Amino acid sequence: MSTETLVELLRNETSTPRWNLATRFAFRFCCVYFVLYCLSNQILTSLLAIPGVDLPDPSSIPPLRPMITWTATHVFRVSHPLVFTGSGSGDKTVDFVLAFCLLVIALFVSVVWSLLAHAPSHPRLYKAFRVFLRFALASQMFVYGFDKAFPLQMPFPRLFTLIEPFGNLSPMGVLWSSVGASPPYEIAVGCAEILGGLLLILPRTTTLGAMVSLADVVYVFLLNMTYDVPVKLFSLHLVLICLILLAPEFRRLAAFFVLNRPIQPVAEISLFQSRRARRIALAAQMAFGLWLVAMNLYGVREGWHSYGPGAPHSPLYGIWNVEQFTLDGQTHPPLLTDSDRWRRVIFDAPTLMVLDRMNDARSYDRAAIDEGKHTLQLSDRADPKWKAAFTYTRPAADQLSLDGTLNGHPARLQLRLFDAHQFRLEDRGFHWIQEYPFNR
Repeated sequence: MSTETLVELLRNETSTPRWNLATRFAFRFCCVYFVLYCLSNQILTSLLAIPGVDLPDPSSIPPLRPMITWTATHVFRVSHPLVFTGSGSGDKTVDFVLAFCLLVIALFVSVVWSLLAHAPSHPRLYKAFRVFLRFALASQMFVYGFDKAFPLQMPFPRLFTLIEPFGNLSPMGVLWSSVGASPPYEIAVGCAEILGGLLLILPRTTTLGAMVSLADVVYVFLLNMTYDVPVKLFSLHLVLICLILLAPEFRRLAAFFVLNRPIQPVAEISLFQSRRARRIALAAQMAFGLWLVAMNLYGVREGWHSYGPGAPHSPLYGIWNVEQFTLDGQTHPPLLTDSDRWRRVIFDAPTLMVLDRMNDARSYDRAAIDEGKHTLQLSDRADPKWKAAFTYTRPAADQLSLDGTLNGHPARLQLRLFDAHQFRLEDRGFHWIQEYPFNR
């Protein structure tokens, strides 16, 4: 053993802090709960991201799934079927039941741990826990940050959203459309989240990274709460993780920012004794941080071309107003009471057609378009019996004719393309000088 290593060991032995009972219990509880929480949801899949590999949601597989199912049925008396995957919501019954189960487990383990343990503190375990939380939080700052920096999370309003009456939008729809309507704002928010993640990678900038991330996630949590976005529970946990990372710095931050007192540097507790091991650990952390960045860049590249601005449009892309509608040889005038007559159709994604009827009923139909044969096959997502088959022609760029059968009845439609650039949201742009506010 070298002299340097011996001195380091003696220094650590004599400088081990002593925590009071409340601090020891709080640390043990937080350590158990937040490690289990991060390993039971999308944080784990983000940390283990591999290109081309879709990892299952940890809550949907054993041992978590049977535990959640039993608790929901016998403790909370939940009778409806539980939704584990595929909904896109982070505030499902499953998520709240899982949080309850983890709280019970963490409380039980921390009580037993406190009864059996005799150590005055856990400095090295705290250091390892802090490293784990840094990368758990950084992974989510990258996931959401890159999805905003390359506007994918909240895209510019789709064609069918542009013609939706404002009052029909949900609070979440209003938020998504508002942020998506200003890509520079969304990009700026995403860059702020990425900055927080980058600062969390290095131990020296962890405090600054936690402060930046805290500002980001508090803002996100507030939006989730006020616009009814179903990520309330998850964003609250991100806020708590930021606060745990900042907890040892509360007094120093208060002294610097509030009390105007001088502060002293804090001696870092190292995971490893030798300088070489510490350097390897630092290099490993930096490499893993770069891996997370690379995986998220890969993800946004895939998303850009699959559902983002780079995704293919429908061959009939646009908003088409139905000028003439003939069914069973009878021409239907555009009466608002006619539930059969079509008002407009919107082609956006290649396999989707949005249908608006005269009575304002809307359906999202599957569309199969064959450009070579000029055919259009439609099926209703909600009503499997509803079918339509047309051949189409385009006499002019802004004209479309459909001729075929509609749910077994002969039908013929004449449509005209609406110029989407007429929307103020598309046309207004940015102005440095405005003599009067243009608030419409």
